[in-house]
Amino acid sequence: MSDQPFDAPVWHNGKALRKGYTTGSCATAAAKVAALMVLRQHLIHQVSIVTPSGVTLCLNVESPHIEGQQAIAAIRKDGGDDVDATHGMLIFARVTLDDSGEIALQGGEGVGTVTRKGIGLPVGSSAINRTPRQTIESAVREAIGPNRGAQIEIFAPEGEERAQKTYNSRLGILGGISIIGTTGIVTPMSEESWKRSLSLELEIKRAAGLDRVVLVPGNHGERFVREQMGIDTQVVVTMSNFVGYMIEEAVRLGFKQIVLVGHPGKLIKIAAGIFHTHSHIADARMETLVAHLALLGAPLELLTLVSDCDTTEAAMEHIDAYGFQHIYDHLAKRICMRVLQTLRFTKNPPTCDAIMFSFDNQILGSNRPVTEIAQEMTCLPL
Repeated sequence: MSDQPFDAPVWHNGKALRKGYTTGSCATAAAKVAALMVLRQHLIHQVSIVTPSGVTLCLNVESPHIEGQQAIAAIRKDGGDDVDATHGMLIFARVTLDDSGEIALQGGEGVGTVTRKGIGLPVGSSAINRTPRQTIESAVREAIGPNRGAQIEIFAPEGEERAQKTYNSRLGILGGISIIGTTGIVTPMSEESWKRSLSLELEIKRAAGLDRVVLVPGNHGERFVREQMGIDTQVVVTMSNFVGYMIEEAVRLGFKQIVLVGHPGKLIKIAAGIFHTHSHIADARMETLVAHLALLGAPLELLTLVSDCDTTEAAMEHIDAYGFQHIYDHLAKRICMRVLQTLRFTKNPPTCDAIMFSFDNQILGSNRPVTEIAQEMTCLPL
């Protein structure tokens, strides 16, 4: 649960910055209140939800409407002081109750459609990410009880126009916005204060007596470590895009072992010596893949196919087809070599391991047996 109320500001350089909430929170609240309106057969003008981060939001409902076993409601997106392309727009939910016992969720007008592999959603599906999908379905299920069924449609009339100001088209999401958000809350934060908050997690782990740590880019990595490797998340710290910074902080704090776990889309960059992995800093994923495939003797046809890909997930299909899956073990070793190169002047540097996994939670490669690494990380005092 969150230890800070939603209306508590984030302070930066002496200025109080206001938090906001995600499109996922808007869709969840809209779906919940629409379901409640159908059940109660009267309009509701305010609704509360608990976000995945444990923060309770009490939100105003706009455009409520009931017609028989169907209701529509909207929540206005508020990005706080972290204004983005979706700030101020209405996110609608249409909920129709039935006797199927099942909940079906789809995107409607203004919600993008996935047209390309590589973002963890099936091609042809609505661009509603995993966490919002779970919170929407859970909120409606809680509202309607265990036996009823519901058809849920999330739509955003301004979505297609607003999406033109986002990177969605570059990711293969066409026709509208994405319904996203892993915490449900938008926290305005400078890069420096963000980095410091991540470092603070490391300090807490070290103070608890841990001398080995797993660093992951984000929630997907943490989930993989917990569910697929059986490692307690108490030894896991998010590094976001700040790979170099977090490694330096781990060294400063005296950690003896660092394990980097993530999808190739992030970790491949480290193999090229890129230690800030945000795309606005550097993006040499395909170039790095092509170079190392060439070193392993891959044919020109495969190198050309990979070079033409927009996402690592798409490139991985060609790599599998040509039987070059050993590239991932090779890259994991290269990642560790790059990390240790940066620490060559450090007294008593930590050991480094790297593990890469796919969006369907399959281990792709590592610098040494994953079972050994997992065993080392599960024998720690917690």
